[in-house]
Amino acid sequence: MSGLQGVGLLLLWASACLWLPGLARGALVISGDHEALQETRGAAKSLQKRSTNEATVEVYSMKVDCTVTSRFAHTVITSKALNKANFSKEVFFEMELPKTAFITNFSMEIDGQMYVGEVKGKEKAKKQYEKAVSSGQTAGLVKASGRKMEKFSVSVNIAAESNVTFIMTYEELLQRKLGQYEILTRVKPKQPVQEFQIVTNIYEPQGISYVDANATFFSNELLPLVEKRVTGNKAHISFSPTMEQQRKCPGCDGTLIDGDFIIKYDVNRATSLGDIQIVNGYFVHFFAPPDLPAVPKNVVFVIDRSGSMRGRKIEQTREALLAILKDLSEEDYFALIQFDSSIDSWRTSLTKATKENVDAGMDYVRMIQDRGCKCHLNSLNDRNTLSTIDYTVYNVLCVFLLATNINDAVLKGVNMLVKDREEKKLPERSVDMIILLTDGMPNSGEIRLPKIQENIHSAIGGKMSLFCLGFGNDVDYSFLDGMSKQNKGVARRIFEGSDAAVQLQGFYEEVASTLLSEVDLRYPDNAVDSLTTNHYSQFFKGSEIVVAGRVMNNDLDNFMVEVFGQGLEEDFKVQGQATAVDWDEIYPNEEYIFGDFTERLWAYLNIQQLLENSKKGTEDEKANATAKALEMSLHYSFVTPLTSMVVVKPETEDGPDSPFIADKLTEDQRQQAERVSHQYTAPSYSYRQPAQPTYFVDGDPHFIIELPERDDALCFNINGIPGTIFSLVRDPEQGILVNGQIIGDKKIAPDGKIKSYFWRFGIIHQTLGVRLEVSTQDISVLQDGKWVKLLWSDTASVKGLNVDLLLTKDCSLTVTLKDSVKFVVLLHKVWVNHPYHRDYLGFYTLDSHLLSPSVHGLLGQFYHGIEYEVSGLRPGEVPEKPDATMYVKGQELNVTRGWQRDFRRDVKNGENVPCWFIHNNGTGLIDGDATDYVVSGLFKTV
Repeated sequence: MSGLQGVGLLLLWASACLWLPGLARGALVISGDHEALQETRGAAKSLQKRSTNEATVEVYSMKVDCTVTSRFAHTVITSKALNKANFSKEVFFEMELPKTAFITNFSMEIDGQMYVGEVKGKEKAKKQYEKAVSSGQTAGLVKASGRKMEKFSVSVNIAAESNVTFIMTYEELLQRKLGQYEILTRVKPKQPVQEFQIVTNIYEPQGISYVDANATFFSNELLPLVEKRVTGNKAHISFSPTMEQQRKCPGCDGTLIDGDFIIKYDVNRATSLGDIQIVNGYFVHFFAPPDLPAVPKNVVFVIDRSGSMRGRKIEQTREALLAILKDLSEEDYFALIQFDSSIDSWRTSLTKATKENVDAGMDYVRMIQDRGCKCHLNSLNDRNTLSTIDYTVYNVLCVFLLATNINDAVLKGVNMLVKDREEKKLPERSVDMIILLTDGMPNSGEIRLPKIQENIHSAIGGKMSLFCLGFGNDVDYSFLDGMSKQNKGVARRIFEGSDAAVQLQGFYEEVASTLLSEVDLRYPDNAVDSLTTNHYSQFFKGSEIVVAGRVMNNDLDNFMVEVFGQGLEEDFKVQGQATAVDWDEIYPNEEYIFGDFTERLWAYLNIQQLLENSKKGTEDEKANATAKALEMSLHYSFVTPLTSMVVVKPETEDGPDSPFIADKLTEDQRQQAERVSHQYTAPSYSYRQPAQPTYFVDGDPHFIIELPERDDALCFNINGIPGTIFSLVRDPEQGILVNGQIIGDKKIAPDGKIKSYFWRFGIIHQTLGVRLEVSTQDISVLQDGKWVKLLWSDTASVKGLNVDLLLTKDCSLTVTLKDSVKFVVLLHKVWVNHPYHRDYLGFYTLDSHLLSPSVHGLLGQFYHGIEYEVSGLRPGEVPEKPDATMYVKGQELNVTRGWQRDFRRDVKNGENVPCWFIHNNGTGLIDGDATDYVVSGLFKTV
């Protein structure tokens, strides 16, 4: 059985320490073979919403229990469900966890029988993995999900009237950034849940300086439901709204809980030595001294300006650089280098960050432009205006301008810092750094990646730090990551999106203020072994250094700790005696304190650092680091990039089921998955996913449903006979109706295809007495019982009692209905003498959430969300457009990744919108059949 017939959705979603049900991001998905899509078709084909049978699997208990003990978070997620049907059901458990976390346990209890996952080395799990793949099972349990998360999923067949309990455990060390620890949970249940409890307990012996719990969805009613108690060195946070408290309105299925739930906290820091805790034979040292002055920095910004940076990327880079330059201290020095195949610098040496110099630098930044070719010359019409030789020269120039010479650009920055140091132009007590921003692979100058790393490492010689920012998916992140780690820096991926400038600024803020350099943390040689990294080239403001190790004996009388570093005016030195922590005395009467946290924290930190070391050094050093990391991963049951969790599912009526394999993704694997899912996207450098969902139809006619919360979109075409009128939006509660009529080309094109488009829309708001007819020729408005006509050749703003119209000449019409939805109609004008094509219209819906739950139509049915899952990515007929399987409305559909165009910001060319394309007139995605939406008139409902 497929297990995906008649999917009904109940969803669980988790992130960091807190977890709530979520519909768009993670799911407990319930489905069964015997459940079929129910359709109601009246004789007049009235467009009523189709629905599935009431869900027969009830999720009756959910609990998230997170315990943070000295920054080490241990999270247990428990969910219980009951199959109330008299037939078996396939239940899918899906959740998201932080990519920095290690899964340590997953188990299922079915009618009293426990099935526990086992952590194995990847090689040993390989045969089971291959068996699962060859049997047609979806073997991979873990997939990348967004920037910070990973999605874990597993399914199990549940007999009639049986229970299942899912238990997931994961652990991670919380990192201090910008002066605080943060636990973020994205909460999108989409429906009320009967019983759940979310509890986070934080134990910090240093004392908790503050705790803040907030959420983007908090209302005056929900805010008081968060329980927060802070008593010195312990904090308790819980959030447990009842079903009625979750509802948007009494008796409705919508939920108020939709957004991010965020906990932020920090601890007291009384001494410069930091906090040392010795528990059960292991110690951990947290070092973040307060009140240190920042050391001046000398920073060289090396900025990629090649053609691939065109559009929004270069705009966001300029925006971020301008903000960064304004933040420089007058004691800092800076330089600006931009590169493609050639390298240009603002000035020949670093410049002191005085106000005058910063202003001059900002003027230079404002002039930074990408140097790619202008794509419009590649169109057929423009090419015909060029001679063959001119066109060849032009394309050669394009290749040259799209080139990326990372090697020479970074070396220029290194040489600039070295030269200024030698000439004593820079403060003696200051730190040198290079920040490289690129979005592509080196393809000019030196292009061999190992050779580039060797050249830069040799030139830097340990004298400065290199931070690499990889913009988008075309960079080789492992190359940048390795190059940074070799040179006392870190790499960071900058994701394409509207917040890219914020990401850039955020990274800079983390590394902008160096408080100490060359920090050594020393412990008695005869007292400890198996130390994690205890030398750090820099300590940044708002961060924290963590060192852990094993205590060799119980004689702690001589456990002396020393810390050395270089500060602003003098060397930093502090020492002190460490003592064991008596947790029973600090936390009396606590039944559960994560007692072995120091050992597991030490193992977690050790494995993370060994995995980093496995990427650098000699081949023997890499092999030794890998072997040690694997050994520790298996010993402590951590799912790491070297191990897998094998989940053996119970037998079904069809016999034993194939196991599922849970892997830990590396950043390279995450990036590769994103490349696969985005490789079909046509070149578009300025598209920004809207903050709110947008639904529109444009072109031939292409229907697009944009879902920004999933960073995704769905699309389908409707191929109808010219003259057909379709119902696009119908809201009987509010009295809103939108119908559209299609028109065909003037004649069949040479390729044998004839296109159709919408050329006329009828818009009604019966309650407000509003009626509009919009065609490619003019706009007619019924006002006070009389029709008023506007021409597309006009520019006009009409404000009425119940409707506002904004007409932009030969471009767009915005229709704003009072206290309701907003529609935008775009005019696409075609050359009047074009042999085939005609003028046509596009229709866009904004603020669709203001419509009632009963809204329907080809577009309207999607206004309040659509639940679907996509998996099984595979090659399609066209290499850049892969196929996949979509599970939606109880059906399995073959879909294709492609793109359509959003013309709101660029009516002429549009912006590419990546989307999953549903074939055959949207069959399986839309309710019923496309013919069900045909109506008899522009203002008719049937």
